[in-house]
Amino acid sequence: MSQGPAGHVTRSFIRPEPETAGGCTESASEGSSRGVLRKFLRTADGVTIDAAYEPAQNTSDTSGTSGTSAGSGAAEPGTGLVIVVAHGFTGDLARPHVRRAAKAFARYAAVVTFSFRGHGASGGRSTVGDREVLDLAAAVEWARELGHTRVATVGFSMGGSVVLRHAALHAKSDQEHEGRTGAHSDAVVSVSAPARWYYRGTAPMRRLHWLVTRPVGRAVGRYGLRTRIYHREWDPVPSSPVESVPLIAPTPLLIVHGDRDGYFPVDHPRMLAAASGDHADLWLERGMGHAENAADDALLFRIGEWATAHAG
Repeated sequence: MSQGPAGHVTRSFIRPEPETAGGCTESASEGSSRGVLRKFLRTADGVTIDAAYEPAQNTSDTSGTSGTSAGSGAAEPGTGLVIVVAHGFTGDLARPHVRRAAKAFARYAAVVTFSFRGHGASGGRSTVGDREVLDLAAAVEWARELGHTRVATVGFSMGGSVVLRHAALHAKSDQEHEGRTGAHSDAVVSVSAPARWYYRGTAPMRRLHWLVTRPVGRAVGRYGLRTRIYHREWDPVPSSPVESVPLIAPTPLLIVHGDRDGYFPVDHPRMLAAASGDHADLWLERGMGHAENAADDALLFRIGEWATAHAG
């Protein structure tokens, strides 16, 4: 996709509630006392990104820790670990499968969800994994602005490729944290991600390429899938996920993939794990399909536990 004006198109007129002076607004959809922030973020290239912040919620039936004492209710914003969730292509922060993942992760940490450019109420058009690294960087920076000292990024499918590229671009350094920015991650989880670009080896990926590359496909994406897709080819082609993985260390990395993934067969996660030089943990999940819809609650809880244990 082009590095040109992908972010400078009219966004949806749907607007989140503004952030209040006290830092919280009440979420009517949750129907509970948990404080939820909604805010439009601005990326480095000027795109507005719809984002939400939810404090951690302790429950008695999980072994994870969220930084609050048992039974204390919502954690105070700006403390401990936050998990930033990067959804898959055609998703957004309000989709049921994204909300389910956020609810599961909130057992272990505060959670930031956001809609990638071209999705939901965010501005711009989707570049299908290229400039989306700027969207994730804006969400991570917001989490740190709220005071969180540890950030784990968890991405699904397209979001899984984005968290890998983002971690490589904002990697920790072994020398006095040289090169660290407010956008860096302390742990990275990539679920159902491709290893390489332009893969067309499965029917779903051939359909996706038709959707992205053809005018009629982009019209289907806009009106049928509520996803606005940029019309130009990548120029230059961004580093692929497998090229990004070696640059992530020493940041902890978890690669999760289903052995029944209909989009990317298991050679993709194995390529990613091999590229890490034994740095990454690899979970090949028996019977699992693709991305958020296929990740059951038990897997999401395990991911939350891993992030809590590895984010420093």
